[in-house]
This record gives sequence, C-alpha cells and structure tokens, in this order.
Amino acid sequence: MTKHTGARPLLIVAAAALVRSDGRLLLQQRPEGKHMSGLWEFPGGKVESGEHPEGALVRELREELGLEVVEANLEPFHFVSHAYETFHLLMPVYLIRTWGGDMEAKEGQPLAWVTAEEIRNYPAPPADLPIYERFIDWSKAGRA
Repeated sequence: MTKHTGARPLLIVAAAALVRSDGRLLLQQRPEGKHMSGLWEFPGGKVESGEHPEGALVRELREELGLEVVEANLEPFHFVSHAYETFHLLMPVYLIRTWGGDMEAKEGQPLAWVTAEEIRNYPAPPADLPIYERFIDWSKAGRA
C-alpha cells in the first residue's frame, strides 16, 4: 500500500525472515531492471489496499516462492522505517520457521540460505541492513 505523506509517498512492505531448522536464513536477489537490482533482500512484498501485513506476506510468499504459510506461524521479528530519496519504507518483518510447499523461485530470482556469519557478504538495500544485524544477534542468542 502506498500513501502520500508530505514530500514522499509511504510504501508499506511486509517481509519474511524464513529460517530453516539448521539456522540458515533465506535471502533473494533483486532482479535486473528493478530498483536496487542485484542486491539481496528478504522475501515479501507490498501491502495492497485492503490487506493487512500478515495477509500480504502470506500471499507474496505463495506468489514468489510457492510456499504455504499460516498467519499463526508469523512471529514479529523486526520493524524498519527508512527514508529513501523518493519514498519512505515501512516494513514489518516476521520470523517464519514453519511452512509448506516446494520452494521455487517463481520470478527466477537467485536464492541463498545464509548463516549469521555469512550474511554480511550479501549486499542489501539500506533498509535491510538493520535486519541483518537483528538476525546476527538472534542467532548468537541461540534461537536458531
């Protein structure tokens, strides 16, 4: 969902921190031709008009990756508010450890399962970097 707030439109995006039982986190690479192409990000997408963030994330994970996720399995993980030059991003991030379906990059995007030690090797948009740090801290606390 995009709303106009002052000089910049507000973009609301719901994102997933999908973590496997071995503690690895899923990242996907932004495709060529898109804003910030080549950078790595968390799966998810825009919250459309009339949607709530959890519903939007369930829909996006089905569309992008072929995953079936139950809203009850979304655990609030982090929250990002970041001012880009042309828009302001508001992004709730949910930890997901249980899902169904066979994962497939439906948009042809490269995927990577990364550890907390490897994550900083994957360049990301500025708004995603605090989530990297949150994942590292979470992993060190032995929650993976």
